[in-house]
Amino acid sequence: MAVQGSGGRALVVGLGVAGISAALRLHQAGWEAVVVERALQRRSGGYFIGLFGSGAASAARLGILDAIGDRRAPGSVVHEVDRTGRRHRGMGFTDLPHRPRMLLRGDVETALFEALPPEVEVRFATVPERIVQYADKAEVTLRDQSTGTGVTERFDLVVGADGLRSTVRRLVFGPDANHLRSLDQIIAAALLDEQVGGFDPHDGLVLAEVGRSAWVWPFADRGPSVLFTYRTDDIDAQFRRPAIDSLRAAFGPRPAGPLLGELLDRFEKADDHLFDSVHQVRMRQWHHDRVVLLGDAAWCLTLFSGLGTSAALAGGELLGTMLERHPGDLPAALGDWEGRMRPYIDYQHAHLGPERVLFMPATRTQRAVRSTLLRSRWTPVLGPALGHLMAASDLTKMKNVDVAAA
Repeated sequence: MAVQGSGGRALVVGLGVAGISAALRLHQAGWEAVVVERALQRRSGGYFIGLFGSGAASAARLGILDAIGDRRAPGSVVHEVDRTGRRHRGMGFTDLPHRPRMLLRGDVETALFEALPPEVEVRFATVPERIVQYADKAEVTLRDQSTGTGVTERFDLVVGADGLRSTVRRLVFGPDANHLRSLDQIIAAALLDEQVGGFDPHDGLVLAEVGRSAWVWPFADRGPSVLFTYRTDDIDAQFRRPAIDSLRAAFGPRPAGPLLGELLDRFEKADDHLFDSVHQVRMRQWHHDRVVLLGDAAWCLTLFSGLGTSAALAGGELLGTMLERHPGDLPAALGDWEGRMRPYIDYQHAHLGPERVLFMPATRTQRAVRSTLLRSRWTPVLGPALGHLMAASDLTKMKNVDVAAA
């Protein structure tokens, strides 16, 4: 998209999906964008994500949809399994209506980063330490962590896209405790170099027990990704020991059996892994004067919604569109941006329950209901009816609505 008009100077904090999509769209809208990232270099890889219609529409307008690709494995079958090795047909990501794309986070970040024009400055190992807002500018002190030096610069807009534990949010909107809502759950993920023993290369696996589960997501062109999640009453205690020790304790004291045992062993041996607590971010407002929050910093839908990447793409694209629509009127642009995004995000926050039950039933009753529904999904009589109900549901429609459409 050609650059049109003349915007201001924007600081984008965070080089993830939300930050890069915002920087790209701001540049297209005629703004000068400077991106700062805490890490020493751009992170690659990442774990399983899905891309729904809302994100795909924004990716297409940003010009990166083809570059993102799709790692969905044709003919993939998901098996519900237990510790004894019994299995039956389950339902996975590829069985959802509208067939969302299966990706790694790095697929989206790489496509976005490679689309950034050279005029967009990117500074690594750099974090904001102070943000002071004036009537005409925001003054930001940036610290280069590699040299220890600081510099103070002025911007027309500051975009906080720096994740769940956002520095921008703390500096402008107050401490994390005011905005983070814990779901009392832990997630742990790793990429596996090859398929789990005894399963076809493109099979998916789900072991869902009360208060804990393990998922294996298959890809067409590489080994699968494993995701563990479990409930805990003591989040802090999970981080006082190695991640694998907390995982083994969470899935004990019953014997793991061969399948779960293999997954735990391979998680322990993985080159890299994610181990973190699960939170939503709830805020009354995502912007304050010349500062706006995006993505997980603003709303964090959690992995259970499957919409983190889609919402980040849509939010970043829509921000540039609204700034383009209201040249020289930042309050109107940010107000209209939040007015468009808020119903979409609030709906996802309010309807997290079904996704959480699908990932991990919290009670025996939920587990029984979940099992019954999954078994019914593939029966000749009930299966088509359930598929139609899923496709026609408001939850499915809201995952695929083009919230950023011009």
